[in-house]
Amino acid sequence: MATAPARVLTVAGSDSGGGAGIQADLKAMLALGTHGMSVVTAVTAQNSLGVQRYWELPVEAIEAQLRSVLDDIGVDAVKTGMLASARIVATVARVLSTVTAPIVVDPVSVSTHGDPLLAPEALAAVRELLLPLAIVVTPNLPEAEQLSGLTVRCEADLARAAEAIAALGPRAVLVTGGHLDGPESVDVLWDGRTMRTLRAPRLDNPHTHGTGCTLASAIAARLALGDQLPEAVTAAKAYLTGAIAAGFPLGAGTGPVDHGWRWR
Repeated sequence: MATAPARVLTVAGSDSGGGAGIQADLKAMLALGTHGMSVVTAVTAQNSLGVQRYWELPVEAIEAQLRSVLDDIGVDAVKTGMLASARIVATVARVLSTVTAPIVVDPVSVSTHGDPLLAPEALAAVRELLLPLAIVVTPNLPEAEQLSGLTVRCEADLARAAEAIAALGPRAVLVTGGHLDGPESVDVLWDGRTMRTLRAPRLDNPHTHGTGCTLASAIAARLALGDQLPEAVTAAKAYLTGAIAAGFPLGAGTGPVDHGWRWR
């Protein structure tokens, strides 16, 4: 009889276009050799041009999904993404506070296209209830500015934002610098003791839909497989860099990264 692979749970919104959200999460988890499971928090009407609308699921439905997975199957790592509202954040945080597996928080607030995905009043709930549960939180530049209250315009600002966000309670912070200009994509990882800088060539490919979801899910998958956090982040960034390089056009706007690039 085959042995079950490592179990990774995504708690996030659905992307009808398949490039981000739980669809991207599950693809990344499979690509990295784990069994992905999902708790849907919201349903989006979304394509390559942006998010046209979204609908939150009732918190009772979200909690029931969480209990169903956690009470029977269990998890080796959890990744959270789009949580949409303060009520959803509070519900997810309350249930996940009982989980001993590592939790990766992708503090999704704005889509790749600039569409808001988190109610303004929910930001305080993310800071106060969710971040303290995280082994690592993975904000991009706009999210890092929201969480830290700082302006992030250069590499030195990445480190300052990481330290400010770490003060909110997560064990580590990975601020991704894909929105900065320059020949390299620079991320910083701060764990309260060491500031690590991760660099990769900046790729000339506009099809980058789903990068944040993919990175956080890849980190969760590597943690579920037994990596320590620095190794998980390094492996996840290498996987994402390949996925961005292979990103492909889809529809009339921004296409997705290619989660299956290693198989092609």
